[in-house]
Amino acid sequence: MAAGKRRNGQLPARLAGKRVIVTLGAGGVGKTTTSAALALGLAMRGAKAAVVTIDPARRLASSLGLDELSGEPHRIDDEALRGAGVTVKGELWAMMLDAKATFDSVVSNLAADNDAREEILANPVYGELSTAVAGSQELSAVAKLYELYEDHDFDVIVLDTPPSRNALDFLDAPGRLLGFLEGRALQVFIAPGGLTARLFGRGTALVFSIFARVTGVDMFSELSRFFRSMGGVLDGFGERTRAVQELLRSKEVMFLIVTSPEPEPVREARFLAARLAETRRPAPQLIVNRVHLEGLGGRSEGQLTEQMAPALGAELARRVAANLADIDVLVRRDREAVSELSDLLDGGPPVLVGHLDEEVQDLLGLTRIAEQLGL
Repeated sequence: MAAGKRRNGQLPARLAGKRVIVTLGAGGVGKTTTSAALALGLAMRGAKAAVVTIDPARRLASSLGLDELSGEPHRIDDEALRGAGVTVKGELWAMMLDAKATFDSVVSNLAADNDAREEILANPVYGELSTAVAGSQELSAVAKLYELYEDHDFDVIVLDTPPSRNALDFLDAPGRLLGFLEGRALQVFIAPGGLTARLFGRGTALVFSIFARVTGVDMFSELSRFFRSMGGVLDGFGERTRAVQELLRSKEVMFLIVTSPEPEPVREARFLAARLAETRRPAPQLIVNRVHLEGLGGRSEGQLTEQMAPALGAELARRVAANLADIDVLVRRDREAVSELSDLLDGGPPVLVGHLDEEVQDLLGLTRIAEQLGL
């Protein structure tokens, strides 16, 4: 572990002044574990740190020793941390993003009064939109990130995004949402009924009419009523969205790409770095997980056998050296992958986390990762 600290001692300096850390990466590379370890490591150093996951796999709760996470920040009990052999100088908080609960909370906070709030929450259109799978996680993440950043006193928020390219949906969500909130399509629904009907045209009006006769639901009326009732809420949501859009381009945010040395995750890391550059985001940092760091150490298999033979005996020394020779193949492969990624990114040299023989499933395991991160 001490070697990991010396190798990655620069990470704390890179994290200085960052209030939001957005982790990106392919599935299966340890991104959620890394996010939790980052937050835990920062809490151990004295920060009030929160880790938030929008990954529906729910792995974060188990690694923190919890049965489940709620949709609001939950402080990990200091006694539970001490019981796992972990001492923190600050505070560790965690939550699992709940899209429906987040939307409901935004409406409750931004609605003009109780009647307006109840009208929106009871509207069937709102019920569908707030539980829709496509885009609901990303949009609720925008709202929750604003709340955590503005309304809580966290020193740092670590946001664990969905695997790989889906994470870009979150990064693009503020712009897409603003385009909708400020677009003509929304104004059509907010406009008075007669004008709205003329703007839609006869063809669309006919479709709505047939739908109403067949289902008994006047969808056009429901949509218009919903968007008119949402008027004040949409204005407030627009302000929050602009604030998050600015935040994600500010110096207080670090984008952290998590990968492993395997070819497919490396390709995904390259793709994410290129997309971040296209959108003029801050230069990302890179963590390479599960790196094989120790093999033959520059010696031949025969040389290592001779060195170990006096202590282990000839046969055991030969078998150990043969095993290390197999690992040395992976060491060379991983070294080439890290070198390739180092050339790709301009956010500093990659942070390396050594390959572990077992999966990280608890707080003690997270501290081992935090130590390798130099925290």
